[in-house]
Amino acid sequence: MAGAARRSGKRLEGRIALITGASRGIGAAVARRFAREGAHVILVARTTGGLEEVDDAIKADLKEGSGDSTTLVPLDLAEHDGIDRLGAAIYERSGRLDILVGNAATLGTLSPMGHIDPAVWDELIAVNVTANWRLIRSFDPLLRAAEAGRAIFVTSGVASDVSPYWGAYAVSKAALEMMVKVYAGEITKTSVRANLLDPGAVRTGMRAQAFPGEDPSSLPHPDEVTDCFVELAEPACTRNGEVVRAY
Repeated sequence: MAGAARRSGKRLEGRIALITGASRGIGAAVARRFAREGAHVILVARTTGGLEEVDDAIKADLKEGSGDSTTLVPLDLAEHDGIDRLGAAIYERSGRLDILVGNAATLGTLSPMGHIDPAVWDELIAVNVTANWRLIRSFDPLLRAAEAGRAIFVTSGVASDVSPYWGAYAVSKAALEMMVKVYAGEITKTSVRANLLDPGAVRTGMRAQAFPGEDPSSLPHPDEVTDCFVELAEPACTRNGEVVRAY
């Protein structure tokens, strides 16, 4: 596969990539970029309409020969058993997964720690932490079956900075970072590599939710952070257990 990528000029030629939260924002931008780089992209998100819009955009990007460039999977990652079923389906179809991008997340509410509704807390941990653990649990064997499996999880600066009122989200990202670093330590003797990527402030719906008075035109477009994702997804990437900043 690495040789095919060099010959085609596409850095992810022939690789299979699964991207969560792929219907909008950073996930959609990464899906389009990976497809342009030659990957078959498996798009996972809750909304079928959003997935279809990204699929249409990818087909428009690639024009001819794009019929088998995408697989659409409407799935709520809070329904954790669905992740296991997806892993089994990909195993039956291809026997491997080359790239896993854990991008989906929910912001919850920004409020004092003692004011967070328990239902909001539970949902946020279920999506931002437990779902990513279930992704590792289900797809680790498929990443190991690939020639150079690569896992990328999206984090945030609030995981390491003390940010009042960001409690639940910050806790979830801190937990995600430790989980991925532990996983990275466990795969050092394999061909799999796992890293975290902090995209910084980007023009997304979640950013607008957190900062409603901010001018979105002052922020980078999601397309502008996709270079880092490609670098971490390439077979040549040797980084492991790192938090990579896109800014």
